Amino acid sequence: MAGAAFLDLYAGSGAVGIEALSRGAARVVFVERAPAALKALHGNLERLGITEGFRIHAGSAGGFLGSARGTTPKPERYEVVFLDPPYDADHEYEATLGVLGGTAAGLLADGAVVIAEHRKKSRLESRYGQLVRTRLLEQGDAALSFYSVEARAEGDAE
Repeated sequence: MAGAAFLDLYAGSGAVGIEALSRGAARVVFVERAPAALKALHGNLERLGITEGFRIHAGSAGGFLGSARGTTPKPERYEVVFLDPPYDADHEYEATLGVLGGTAAGLLADGAVVIAEHRKKSRLESRYGQLVRTRLLEQGDAALSFYSVEARAEGDAE
């Protein structure tokens, strides 16, 4: 985690991204659109005295990914992406992982890991475009699906 660029999609109160900062992430981008969650996120950062090393994007994950991939000359790249959409918003997993494994794959640094927290009973796909699940960790009613970009065979086009 030390020195990593961390993207916290559906950040909520910011607990995961704040933990990443405490473990040495170089920077965290929090993405959240719910006003109550944004208020909690700002309050948590303030209470903990965290004043740098982060940026807050007040908007949807899809909107952020769409605008970030169009950044010129080069988009910011992330070593760790964590997403935890509301459990009842199953479509958000499909949409976000699909974009990260497709048109927004350029936002992922070499060797990046994408982690999706979800209900254990909500089975995510083993593949979303270039993203391939490498691990599934289940505990209680929750699960974490870990994805990485599929390694290209030598000679494959970029």
